[in-house]
Amino acid sequence: MSWDIVLFNSKQKIESVAELNENQLEPTDFTGILENSFDRIKKDDKHREIIGTDFTIDFSADNELSSNFMLSLYGENGIYALIELAKKHNWQIYDSGIDGMVNLENPEKNGFDNHRKYVEQILKRK
Repeated sequence: MSWDIVLFNSKQKIESVAELNENQLEPTDFTGILENSFDRIKKDDKHREIIGTDFTIDFSADNELSSNFMLSLYGENGIYALIELAKKHNWQIYDSGIDGMVNLENPEKNGFDNHRKYVEQILKRK
């Protein structure tokens, strides 16, 4: 199972997505940057799958600039790879697993643990 994250490029430090100031968002070529930042990418029409060590990241390629970009992660190492990319490009990351923004300087506080517990709970029901 995957969990979703959203990348933001904003001049504003985003504390909460609910309080997001859309005027502070910066249009960005997320697809181009992602495709140029990873070595192994499987392409199928607009679908992209980044294949890393113990993780994959799925997204839909878009030729348009956007201020935010949604990805699906499979495997905890995916969040760490994206955190390094976010630091390099001054992006911010919303993590659906924790329903909040990722602290890029303290990445162990990410949503993967919550996601893993959720998956374990579902598997126990079967």
